[in-house]
Formats: sequence, C-alpha cells, structure tokens
Amino acid sequence: MTKKYFGTDGVRGRVGSDPMTVDFTMRLASAAAQVLVPQGGTVLIGKDTRLSGYMFEAALEAGFVAAGVDVLLLGPLPTPGIARLTQEFEADLGVVISASHNAYDDNGIKFFDRAGAKLGDDVERAIEAQLKSPAITRESAGLGKAKRIDTARVRYQEFCASTFPKGLDLDGVKIVFDGANGAGYKVGPRTLADLGAEVIPIACSPNGCNINDGCGSTSPEVLQLTVPAVRADIGIALDGDGDRVTMVDENGELVDGDQILYILALSRKSEGRLKGPVVGTVMSNLGLEHALVAENIEFRRASVGDRYVLEALRETGGIIGGETSGHMIVLDKTTTGDGLVCALQVLAVMKQTGKPLSELVAGMAKYPQTMLNVRTDKRMDPGTSEAIRDAVSAAETELADTGRVVLRASGTEPVIRVMVEGQDKNQVIALAERLAAVVTEAAI
Repeated sequence: MTKKYFGTDGVRGRVGSDPMTVDFTMRLASAAAQVLVPQGGTVLIGKDTRLSGYMFEAALEAGFVAAGVDVLLLGPLPTPGIARLTQEFEADLGVVISASHNAYDDNGIKFFDRAGAKLGDDVERAIEAQLKSPAITRESAGLGKAKRIDTARVRYQEFCASTFPKGLDLDGVKIVFDGANGAGYKVGPRTLADLGAEVIPIACSPNGCNINDGCGSTSPEVLQLTVPAVRADIGIALDGDGDRVTMVDENGELVDGDQILYILALSRKSEGRLKGPVVGTVMSNLGLEHALVAENIEFRRASVGDRYVLEALRETGGIIGGETSGHMIVLDKTTTGDGLVCALQVLAVMKQTGKPLSELVAGMAKYPQTMLNVRTDKRMDPGTSEAIRDAVSAAETELADTGRVVLRASGTEPVIRVMVEGQDKNQVIALAERLAAVVTEAAI
C-alpha cells in the first residue's frame, strides 16, 4: 500500500491544511495508539518552537489519553532529545511536533519507537490503515493520564555532554552557535558552555514565528559573517528541530555534512574505532567518495533521508553516516541524527589534534555541484515523464564519467530536486538549469 500521509520524515504540511489540522492530529494519535500501544502504555511528546506546536501538542495529548495511553509532555526539545529520552524513560513511543528546517507556517509529526528509532514503512502503513477508523475514547477508568516533565532539557544536556571524550574540555575554544530560533536554542549554548567553551549565541530568541527564518543550518550566511568578525574558532548551526548541523570554519567557510563525514571517518580510523563502511546518500558529493577511497575507507550510498542512511548502517555494521544537508548519524554515540552530538565529535577532533577546522577538511576536494529546487503544484515522480528521462540521459551522456545527475522528489514538500555534479563548474550549472527547465515544463 502506498503511503498517503507519511513522507521521508513523518507527516508534514501547511498548518490548517490537510493533514496538519487538529482533527487529523487527534485521529493520528488514536491510530498510532491502537497500532503501537493497544493495551495502553506511555508516550513522550516534544516539540520545536513553532506557534502551532501548542495546538498540535494539545490535540496529540487528547488523542492518546482518550485511547488509554499515558502522556509525558517534554516541551521544546530537539528531535534527537525526544528519541534519547524515549529510551531513558522506557516509554513505548516518542512523538515530535516539528517541520524541521521548514518555515514556521508548516508543521509536522514524527514518531520514534521504544528504542529511539524511527518507525519502519510497514508500521507507518499500518497507522495509515487505522486512520480509516474513527478515533476511540475509552471509558473513564481506561483513560490515560498526562503530566509535564520539567527535567527533560537538563537530562538531554547531560547526555550530549557525556558523548564528549572524558578528560577533555572546550576550554579556550570560542564558538558562535546558531540555534535557528528552534528547539536547540537553550540546549546548544548551555551544553557547550558547561564543557568550558566561550559561546556567542545567535538566532536563539524564538518568538514562535522566526524559526529557520534567515538563520540555522539552511541559512548560515549570518554565521559565516559572524565567526571571522568575532575571531571565533568555529561556528555551529542547527536546524529548527536540532537533528541537522552545518559548521563554519575560522575563516567563515561553510563545512557541510559531506565534509563532516570525512573528518569523523578519518578520526575514527586513526583511533582504530571505525567499523563498516561510511554511508552517505545519492546526493553526497563525489569528492567525499574519492577522498575516502584514497584513505582505504569503504563508502556506500543510500536513498535520501536519514532513516535510509540508518538502515544502511545497520545492514552493513557501519557506525558513521549522513547527508550533505547535515543529518549526521554517529551510532557509537546515539541512535538517530543529532546535530549537537555530531558537532561535539568534530570539536573533540579539533581539540585532540590541535588542528583548526579548515585544516581538518583540507584533504577532501569537493566537486562543483548545483542543486535547483523546482516547485510543482503537486507531488510528482520525475521518472514517469519521458521528456525528463530523455533530458537526464542527454545530460549523463555529456558528463560521461566526470559527473552525476540525480533527480528526486522531495519527501516533505511538492518540490523536484535537480542535482548535477561534475568537474567543470560552468557545465554543471548549464546542465542543471537545462534540466530544471524541462522539469518545470513537464510539471505544468
């Protein structure tokens, strides 16, 4: 059965439009309860800083309690924090209210199982099938209870700090931290400061509407200007829900997920702790693959989406994987993508080697890569269009063995992502624009 509501990262959409309505959210909670905890249990609910989070939090609480499930409300906390605390509290289910890197007028709902892992496709299909039935309300004696957990943020901060090597601190390190006005706005600066760093926070003043607005991992321009201006050692930017990280070196140059993978892979190898292949995605830069192969490190590509990276790591026994966008998974430290934990691992390498971030990434040469987002009126599969297939084939012939073409539909919004990569920057740009024009025409 094809999934109607669940995308690559839960259910997501524009607030007030199907499926992001109060009615649907209550039914979703009821359906999830009936599939995952039919005999009752405990669910954790956390959220980012979007204004609509209050509304969806109340709707989820009502749906779960009515279905006989106890609810623990964590408040604003990064997505990986909810995953971690789901395990720590031995809950049956964790729920996150967030649209990650999207603007504030979107929101979404994603789930973690009791092991802190995202749900599989089969479970999501079962929940969607249950949505066809009405929400349930048990008799008074069978209703769940709800309460707030005031210690959630501190417990997650302590966990993040525990992933930093024992006996090491951040004394003498100056960090500019961009919280995207999102879920990590308190956790990030306080964890780094607790480890001894001098922290300059930016975009850490959420008002419900400014999440990801010209800030965070998807808009790091202010961070790039600020780091050299204040003579900081590094800049760290999370996205709205804290599962992505982008970095900026001491010169203001961007360091993306591919480069972070390179740093962590070489560090783990030098320490004799690297297991299995490093896993990227079909969008990972060809320069990463070549740099790892030169170091005799195996590299695998998974489909786009951190859940697919995680699946590939588990299948191959690997411990390090991620996406260019900054969804990084370090399985010897945590169970899911965690921007702050990943940043701490890079900071540890800097402290242990005494090298600046710019030097740590110098061994990886990135191929010129252009990605254009073509917005469509509705979601579509670019592979179903003969015109698009022919255009891709022509571009691949022109690139020969010097580059790659990837077209894929976004799993979270009606967008076709057109990526072209190769050795010649001008050729890459021209081919990407040509393909985007074909996609635009086919989408009409």
